[in-house]
Amino acid sequence: MNRGPVEVTRGVEARTALVAAASVLAAIGCVAVFSASAALDLERALPPHFARHVVALLIGGALAFAASRLPMSAWAGLAMPLWGLSVIALVATASLGLVGGGARRWLAVPGLGFAFQPAEIAKLATVLAVAVVLARREGRADVAPRRFGLAFAVAGVPALLCLIQPDLGNAVLLLGLAGLLVFAAGAPLRWMLVPSALGALGVAVYSLTQPYATRRWLGFLDPWERASTEGFQLVQSFVAFGRGGLFGVGPGNGRQKLFYLPEAHTDFILSVVAEELGLLGVLVVLGAFAALLVAGLRVALAARQRFPMLLAFGATALVAVPGALNAAVVMGAVPTKGLTLPLLSYGRTSLLVACLAIGMVLGVARESGGRRRRAARNR
Repeated sequence: MNRGPVEVTRGVEARTALVAAASVLAAIGCVAVFSASAALDLERALPPHFARHVVALLIGGALAFAASRLPMSAWAGLAMPLWGLSVIALVATASLGLVGGGARRWLAVPGLGFAFQPAEIAKLATVLAVAVVLARREGRADVAPRRFGLAFAVAGVPALLCLIQPDLGNAVLLLGLAGLLVFAAGAPLRWMLVPSALGALGVAVYSLTQPYATRRWLGFLDPWERASTEGFQLVQSFVAFGRGGLFGVGPGNGRQKLFYLPEAHTDFILSVVAEELGLLGVLVVLGAFAALLVAGLRVALAARQRFPMLLAFGATALVAVPGALNAAVVMGAVPTKGLTLPLLSYGRTSLLVACLAIGMVLGVARESGGRRRRAARNR
């Protein structure tokens, strides 16, 4: 039976759902960033943070379109050079980076007056590099043991450099993304037992030996007991969710962003959404992330070749997994990790990387759709 037209239609639906979900998230992000950043500069009608966010979003849209037109062979060829450049940038950050919030995570661009976060770029480059490593089969196995180890080595180098900053959240995320890609490539689950155990042990040791990580665990385990110290940020997030109720207090009318909730325009932007748009707004955000995840997985499963499948899977996870972790943080389900909410939080590097990731998934869908159309014509 000729299933070509049906498969093409499904591919178009997945692309449409992906673009729609990303657009909803970006629109809500613009409203929330404007509201949260207005409190940072009350004398200006147009908050500078909001203006920079919108400019980054427009650039990100252009990058997403360009990424969607780039052939998969080009991405495969760029993977290792991009990974190498991201590692060099992380090494430079360790010695030359800008310090903020007790961490050295930003690298200034001389003469241009702006800084970027190399860890965000490293996540995208690592997804590309791991996808290339796992795309090659050796023998009859889906994933050869050598490539299994190489995939974690590729992710481990930038993860270690993130720990130096220190940035435990992105280090864990890098290794987690590699693990998801290894699973998607077909590695047996039993292979993941030792890396998972070692990872959990490493996080435990790091948390016990690094004072900032220990404080985050203490604030997470009993935020109300430490409401004025380690638990302050989480308690203020709870207050924002409580004040929002079902429909919220209205855009711009939130109180927690007025210097009660630290990092309201970045890591805790979902708390602003919860207070001003209520449970309904939070559900729309979570629903959009779920729709983006489903659409991305449909694109990955429809890919006929191994590298595009892994690229679509990894790029989707690059947006969806931090989204889930950030939501879990602001709701008190996991300790604070310093991860932004993709497409919503203020953070130009994070926003551009999320747009690029979505463009890559669209590129996989476009190329797979083209192959299906050609196959249907040839039948």
